[in-house]
Amino acid sequence: MEFLSQLTGCFSTPAAGNPTVAMVEAAYQHHNLNYRYINCEVAQPDLADAVLGARAMGWRGFNLSIPHKVAVIDQLDEIAKSAGIIGAVNCVRSDKGRLVGENTDGVGFVDSLDGVTQIKGARLVILGAGGAARAIAVEMALAGADEVTIVNRSVKKGEALATLIRDQTTARADFIAWTDSLRVPDGTDILVNATSIGFFPDAGVPAVDFDSLDPGTVVADVIVNPRDTPFLSRARKKGCRTLDGHGMLVNQAVRGIAHWTGVSVDGAVMRAKLAEIFG
Repeated sequence: MEFLSQLTGCFSTPAAGNPTVAMVEAAYQHHNLNYRYINCEVAQPDLADAVLGARAMGWRGFNLSIPHKVAVIDQLDEIAKSAGIIGAVNCVRSDKGRLVGENTDGVGFVDSLDGVTQIKGARLVILGAGGAARAIAVEMALAGADEVTIVNRSVKKGEALATLIRDQTTARADFIAWTDSLRVPDGTDILVNATSIGFFPDAGVPAVDFDSLDPGTVVADVIVNPRDTPFLSRARKKGCRTLDGHGMLVNQAVRGIAHWTGVSVDGAVMRAKLAEIFG
């Protein structure tokens, strides 16, 4: 069978929501790429069949949302190094019929720091120890961050992530139990909220002592809706430079599209589409 256009897409669950579809399609159209990106709602028990279907139909690749990022590993032929360390795959590419698992979340965050601050030798503090935190911590350590501090309410998860960084990368790693308002450690270069606190319609703010923030610290949030979270707003009032979650989302998509098509697309096109969606 010949396709009029190459297929890429996302295997998600009904509750996931997917602004990625609109922004990737916008990039394809802007660059006149003969590809389509479609969203497929896949129940957990049906994931293996969905991957087989993608193989049979000659898909160039696909993204995965929670809860498929770990389960899909058993369905793939190969896992990229960083995805293996992270233990999760959010992007699959077809390499001559072999399905290769990548994780573009963390490297998307790394890319968003380009021209903003130096990564090599940086001291990074991450709020949370879930999937986003794990991907960011690993990729930042591999990119040359000198020290990674994990702040989390679950001691078991936080210590496990710090141990992973120490064992699998050259970075130093520590854990801080998040029991009260966090006093940001002195010398922090980059502070990242990798929790869901502040995601629409929640207007909450992570429990951070903003008076402890140094104006030289870059403060980032992985949340995409709203773009300017209360966390970022509070940090900006302390003189900090801030990064919204759109940078990470756009850059992981740029990486994914390059895996599928070999083309490095213009991220500004996707940022404009996100601004149109979220206002």
